[in-house]
Amino acid sequence: MRPELASVAGAPVLVWQPPAPLLTISSGPLGGGLGPREWVLNATVPDGYDRRDPDVHLAELAAELGLAGAGAGFLTAVDVREVVHRSEGGVHASVTTGIGAHPTWAAAPAAVARSGPGTINVVCFSPVRLSPAALVNTVATIAEAKAQALFEAGVPGTGTSTDATAVLCPPDGRAEPFGGPRSPIGGTIARVVHSAVSVALRGR
Repeated sequence: MRPELASVAGAPVLVWQPPAPLLTISSGPLGGGLGPREWVLNATVPDGYDRRDPDVHLAELAAELGLAGAGAGFLTAVDVREVVHRSEGGVHASVTTGIGAHPTWAAAPAAVARSGPGTINVVCFSPVRLSPAALVNTVATIAEAKAQALFEAGVPGTGTSTDATAVLCPPDGRAEPFGGPRSPIGGTIARVVHSAVSVALRGR
């Protein structure tokens, strides 16, 4: 499922609106956690963005766009019009990739850790229902696929300090129990995310 491109106050916003709520796991500031979601937003903000209430800001954007009900939202300094889409076997991933000046090593010592503008946001749709455990596992799988793409591109880090992920699936049907990279659905998710991040990094 591909998003629609909208605009709020001149800033581009990607909007996903499935025909019915989907079971979602998200690490975004708005609608994070596990539960049904009716829409997803990924919005561009300017460099130097310093609001401390991103959940409120995203709720304001949703209201401007006429979105109602429970949704999930992300922010990024990347122009979301540069989104990269990849699909395989009914799985679809849309990725906006920004690594900024200081990509982050996940286990960097706190004393030397640096951060700067840059966010990799992943929105991924599964055509089959995933169990709660499998949904959690897919988030880890996406992180592994992203880190692999960064390593292969020679980026000195595993991501950025503000990366966020959402995985959406049907709420009904037999639930796949596993979402790791060697499971059927997890392997597909890993490949599409790895491909999307790799393509974006080659174009930076």
